[in-house]
Amino acid sequence: MLEENGRVVRIGSGTVWIEMIKQSACSSCSAQKGCGQSLLAKVGDGKRLEIQVDNPQHIDVKLDDLVTLGVGERSFLTASLLVYLLPLMIMFMLAVGTQLSGFSEPKVILSAVIGLAGGFLLTRYISGLISQHCSYRPVLLRRV
Repeated sequence: MLEENGRVVRIGSGTVWIEMIKQSACSSCSAQKGCGQSLLAKVGDGKRLEIQVDNPQHIDVKLDDLVTLGVGERSFLTASLLVYLLPLMIMFMLAVGTQLSGFSEPKVILSAVIGLAGGFLLTRYISGLISQHCSYRPVLLRRV
């Protein structure tokens, strides 16, 4: 299970709102000076975000408690593949199909853009369906 710490900011029935500070692992990496990802990570580093988590074990928490929450590895991997791979696969398949059909290069490029946009829309639709499944939602594991 992937775990992260946060602070309780609101409490509801069966759910808890946790404030987390977005942190990048780039600060501890030896290749950060020559890496483009390091520059992008600095944009959101230190930003506060608030998420709602389930409390299935009914752990007794109070405001400002430090807690650990978690998400299953399989759910995280599935969601990552959905977000990153599905749009690119659809874009690639549509562009190759258009190319093999004998269309000109501008139409192949247009079909690739349409495929990417369609992939993002499909990803949004599928993520809306699976987000209701409890294994894709973070859960409160314990107080720190």
